Amino acid sequence: MRLFPFIIPQFFNKLFGKLVWELENTPSNKIYLTFDDGPHPVITPWVLDILATYNAKATFFVVGQNAEKNPQILQRIIEEGHALGNHTDHHLSGYNCRTKDYIADVKRCQQYTQTDLFRPPYGRIKRSQVKQLNKTFQIVMWNQLSGDFYKNLDIEKSLQALRLHTKKGNIVVFHDSQKSFENLKLLLPAYLNSLKEQGFSSIVIPHKKGIIF
Repeated sequence: MRLFPFIIPQFFNKLFGKLVWELENTPSNKIYLTFDDGPHPVITPWVLDILATYNAKATFFVVGQNAEKNPQILQRIIEEGHALGNHTDHHLSGYNCRTKDYIADVKRCQQYTQTDLFRPPYGRIKRSQVKQLNKTFQIVMWNQLSGDFYKNLDIEKSLQALRLHTKKGNIVVFHDSQKSFENLKLLLPAYLNSLKEQGFSSIVIPHKKGIIF
């Protein structure tokens, strides 16, 4: 079975050493479940309900414009013990932006997130942007993709890849977005049940830097 793009090859870690792809110093049987692109008025509450059912915690990398529109959902994320990450204000691709414009957009999102965790949309970021953001943020990537954003996703193939490579410290990506919702409804409960069967649970990504941005 072809596992990529569900599993990120190790050579990516060597190419971008300043980015966090997994967390090795993690308690036994703990992984890091993450959600990108929210908050969404319908999908994010659904995700929070599912997480509560399995007593799982997650890190939500939110888009500033969506956070502005859904402040009550943002507050619910925090109140239920999950963590926030910055995902830019306008969901920008770093490849298509001048560094100063990209940094300014991150700053606009930061007014809603107040976090030291950052994830670049699409995983696309320039070295110049990494250099600037690393002064303040842990730039959190991933080593497992659910693939929930693929229109013609093979659900069973995705779940098989996620299950097969479950190990402590993994950072796993899902999306609380309209584009991903049909796949997410099938993937997320099945994946959380699989984690439970394997003796794993999800915790939030810890903060390591001060919030000074």
